[in-house]
This record gives sequence, C-alpha cells and structure tokens, in this order.
Amino acid sequence: MNGIRQEPGRDFDRLGGELVFRRQLAQEGRLGPLRWLSIFLGVAGTYRRHETVDVVYEAGGRRTVASLTPS
Repeated sequence: MNGIRQEPGRDFDRLGGELVFRRQLAQEGRLGPLRWLSIFLGVAGTYRRHETVDVVYEAGGRRTVASLTPS
C-alpha cells in the first residue's frame, strides 16, 4: 500500500476473494468547484490522503500487478 509492503495476518486478512485490511484506507473525496479552480490557476494542489493498493500475483507463470481501489 503506497509502496509499503503489507504482510498477510499482520496488515490484512484474505476472506474468500477479498482482502480485508486491519485499518481503514483513506480515499480522497470529490473535489468541489473552488478546489478545481485553485488547481487550475496553480494556486494550490490537493494534499488529501489517497491510498492505493497494488497486488502482485502470478497467473499462468507470469508475474502480474493489479491496482485496486478500496471500496
């Protein structure tokens, strides 16, 4: 998560086909018109937490990476 290796049983559990993390993952919410305007004008950016999960697995003998969006 965000480039930091997560360990099964410590950071997350696998329940069936789902990964369940032991802490809440933060997602940046929708940006309002004022925030979009400030980004467009170069006055400010967006600095909210936005965590991503990249899962590395093997399928058919090939190493594959899937980027997941927490729900």
